[in-house]
Amino acid sequence: MNTTTRRVLVTGAQGFIGKNLVVRLGELPGVAVSTFVRGDPPVALPALVAQADAVVHLAGENRPLDEGAFAAVNTGLTVALCEAIAHKVRTTGVRVPLLLASSAQAERDNPYGRSKRAAEQAVAALADATGNPCTVFRLPGVFGKWCRPNYNSVVATFCHNLARGLPIQVNDPSASVRLVYVDDVVAAFMAALEAPAAGLSQGVVQPEYGVTLGDLAAQIRAFNDCRTSLQTERVGTGLVRALYATYVSYLPPEKFAYEVPQHADPRGVFVEVLKTADSGQFSYFTAHPGITRGGHYHHTKTEKFLVIKGEALFKFRHLVTGELVELHTRGDKPQVVDTIPGWAHDITNVGQDEMIVMLWANENFDRLKPDTVASKV
Repeated sequence: MNTTTRRVLVTGAQGFIGKNLVVRLGELPGVAVSTFVRGDPPVALPALVAQADAVVHLAGENRPLDEGAFAAVNTGLTVALCEAIAHKVRTTGVRVPLLLASSAQAERDNPYGRSKRAAEQAVAALADATGNPCTVFRLPGVFGKWCRPNYNSVVATFCHNLARGLPIQVNDPSASVRLVYVDDVVAAFMAALEAPAAGLSQGVVQPEYGVTLGDLAAQIRAFNDCRTSLQTERVGTGLVRALYATYVSYLPPEKFAYEVPQHADPRGVFVEVLKTADSGQFSYFTAHPGITRGGHYHHTKTEKFLVIKGEALFKFRHLVTGELVELHTRGDKPQVVDTIPGWAHDITNVGQDEMIVMLWANENFDRLKPDTVASKV
């Protein structure tokens, strides 16, 4: 977005998407945000629009007690907003880019769908009459942090309940849902505000995901289970990344931390931290002064050691040639040491204080096939 001073009016600013958008806009220099929230009177809109350089219209009703609220809010409020923008265009010649968050249900013949379709028509009429830049986003299910559970988002409900040990219900595991992630929605909104085009345009949020309810529930359960199994899901990209961030956002404060197993003996402790499906596991261990750990070799397994506190002497012996290698590392000069297949190796704390060492192994430890053979260096 342009870094010159610009005021953006966000209706529905206290809703799920609104909270995410307002935070994002607040990160930008030279951008001020005005808000219109539930309970504010529609008569306040002209004054807000008069000060606005752009408007993002998110306010709407999803599950009112009275179906008449669909037309009153989803349609009526949009009409009032469009009238305020049209008045500003006619009286000042200044156009106010408008983004409307509509719904994929605008295609359905039900009270909600009809109200959203009528809102789209009001925006289209504004664009046609004034040339005002107007972008309509027909959103499928949106998920992400701060979405209200047990309301209109199955992702929010699943994440909220499973994060608290509560049951979830899946009536039809094969039923499919279409989803977009709130960060991607906000990014699409920001792009539309950055380069508004005259007249009416259709906004698109990418990527859009399709998933069955059964698979969705299983994936979120797997996130929940990883705290005890230590086996992380592949959370780096795509839908799983977005779902994982969403799941974690629903953890109550008392669950921000969790314990991991600790194995202690006279040498120190060994703690497994995280396991992956195909890229090994992360651990750490400690050693008291003078203690040697290791004394074995691997045929295929490899490891990376990083001393983060203390002083270490690594020793290696080639199993065939008998060649010996020694390496010194210390926590104040970080250096990764690889273990090499076919070389016996050990590590000794040669400092005066406890030594702490991070460890990555390229495969998860398998007690039946440990690929670890005792051998003195």
